[in-house]
Amino acid sequence: MSEPTNSNDIKIFAGRHCIDLAQSICNHLDMPLGEARTEVFPDGELLVTLEEDVRGRDCFVVLSTCQPVNENVMELLIFADSLRRASAKRITAVIPYFGYARQDRKDKGRTPITAKLVANLITEAGYHRVLALDLHAAQLQGFFDLPVDHLASAPVFHKYFTKVRDEMGDLVVVSPDVGNVKVANMYAQMLAGDLAIVHKRRVSGSEVVSNTLVGDVAGKTALMVDDMISTGGTVSEAAKVLKDHGAKDCWVAATHAVMVGDCVQRLSRSPISRIVVTDSIPTDHRFDPIKSKVKVLPVGKLLSEAIHHIHHNRSVSALFRQFAESKR
Repeated sequence: MSEPTNSNDIKIFAGRHCIDLAQSICNHLDMPLGEARTEVFPDGELLVTLEEDVRGRDCFVVLSTCQPVNENVMELLIFADSLRRASAKRITAVIPYFGYARQDRKDKGRTPITAKLVANLITEAGYHRVLALDLHAAQLQGFFDLPVDHLASAPVFHKYFTKVRDEMGDLVVVSPDVGNVKVANMYAQMLAGDLAIVHKRRVSGSEVVSNTLVGDVAGKTALMVDDMISTGGTVSEAAKVLKDHGAKDCWVAATHAVMVGDCVQRLSRSPISRIVVTDSIPTDHRFDPIKSKVKVLPVGKLLSEAIHHIHHNRSVSALFRQFAESKR
C-alpha cells in the first residue's frame, strides 16, 4: 500500500455479526473501527446509530448476509440509510458472503429471483458500490445496478496450500460437481496436481441415484474445492466416492463456511480429514465437534487491500490477475 490511509477521510463500520472481521481489516489499514451502534427493539426492529461524523467521508460497511440472513440484510440496508442521511460522500457495501446468491434464476415456474431482489434493495438503499468475495456465480455482478468489485479468495488458499504442499504428497484436485470444474482446474495447475470430477446424477434434490468419478485418485490426496459448504452433503458424499476409488486422503477447501442443519455431524462422520475455510462468515462454536479437522484462514488482509485500492481510486482487479479463473 503506497499511499497512507487517512482515517479522517475513510470510515469502516461493522454489522453486529462481522465485528471481528471488520476489526481485522482496520488493523491491516492501521485505523480504528468506525463507531456505530445497532439496537434491536423488543419487536425485532433494528436501529443503526452512527456515533461519529461521516460528512464528506468514504464509508465502508462490512457485513456478511449469513445467518440470521434477513436480520443481516436489513442491518446492511439501514446502515446505508443512516450514512446517506449523515451526508457520507461514498458508501460501499463490503459483503464477504452474499446470502440469497443461490436464488439466481427461475429453475421452475412461479418462483422468485431473490438474488436480484436483494441486489435491487442494496442499490436503492443508497450504496454506491459493492465489494464481494467469491460470489456463488460470477454473473451475480450483473444483478447490481452499480459497480461491483468481485474478489477471489484464491490468494489466501494459495498461500496456505503452498506451505503444506509437501504434506499433501501426490495430489489430485477434485471438483465435487460439474459446475466448479474451471476453479478446480486452476487449483490443479497452481498446485501441480491432477484433476478429477465427481458427477452426481439425482432424481430429486436429496436422492442420488448414481455417482461417477472422472479421473484417477488411487493412492493420492484428493483436494475438493468449492465456494461454500452449506449442508455438507455434496462434499461428504463426494469424499465417500473418492475413498471408494482408492484415494489416500480427502481434504476440502471452501471460502464460505455456511454449515447449516446437521452439516457438522455429516462432516464428522465423513472420511474428510481436513476442512479449510475462511472467516468470511463468523466462526463460532459450531466447529467444536470437528475443530481438529478445521483450519480457518483470515481474509481481513485481502479485503483491506481491496478497500485501500477503492479508496484511492485504483484498480482492484490488478490485485488478483493471477487468480482470475478462480471465480465460478
